[in-house]
Amino acid sequence: MAAIKRKNKNKLSNKFRISIYNDTTHEVLFSFRGNGILSILTIIFLILLFALSITALISFTPLREFIPGYPSAESRRTLIQNTIKLDSLQNEVNLWRLQLTNIQRIVTGKEPVRADSILSLAQYNDSLVTASSAYAKDDSLLRSEVLKEEQFNLSTHNGKIEQIEGLHFFPPVKGMITQEYNTAVNHPFVDIAAPENSVVSSVLDGTVIAAEYSELNGHIIQIQHDNNLISIYKHNAKLLKKVGDKVSAGSPISLVGNTGRQSTSSHLHFELWHKGEPVNPADYIKF
Repeated sequence: MAAIKRKNKNKLSNKFRISIYNDTTHEVLFSFRGNGILSILTIIFLILLFALSITALISFTPLREFIPGYPSAESRRTLIQNTIKLDSLQNEVNLWRLQLTNIQRIVTGKEPVRADSILSLAQYNDSLVTASSAYAKDDSLLRSEVLKEEQFNLSTHNGKIEQIEGLHFFPPVKGMITQEYNTAVNHPFVDIAAPENSVVSSVLDGTVIAAEYSELNGHIIQIQHDNNLISIYKHNAKLLKKVGDKVSAGSPISLVGNTGRQSTSSHLHFELWHKGEPVNPADYIKF
């Protein structure tokens, strides 16, 4: 065993030479002399030097952005912007919490919290959560009671808003009013000039109750809405909905045209009726 160890040790301590010759002239181009231990140490040093060089090259040069998963400069900029926005949103939430807390304290006869107490608002969180839980429980009980009444048709009213003030109407088409609403001259509607084949949209959610063609008014479509409202669209080039279709506010229902004997140019004839009476659409819709 000792002889084998000495033999291996002698191999590591043996000297050798690595040379590169010119094959034609046999001139020595490169020569390296060393022993086994020195060669191993040299190889290890070169490997470490290569690894350190690659690490430094990637860490301190723009090449690092080509590594999959490494954030680019744009990603880091977006992250910073999102962090700033998140901080602003948190401040807004704190202000809303402060206002809600002050409303509850004023209602209960307590002194409102000062605006400079936003950062110390945590001391009021328990009472705020307790009150919110109580409100949520009452709201759930009320909702269950209403659903029970509706299930057996026990409610005595339909719960719909009967006035149209405050409703959000979607413009039927983008254009210019060429003839305004005027009941004095038997013109209870508005004419809106628009390019032919422009999209006509429903002003509210509803159901199509008429979709037909008339020699006088061309292609006509009528929509029944909640709150006893009916909208009428005439002189269309083409109808996109049929009777019975459900439509939502802003959804396409037809195309602007110039159909019917009473039409002299490309426009939309638009009427709005409430409880069987015509109303001026310009009072509720911004064309």
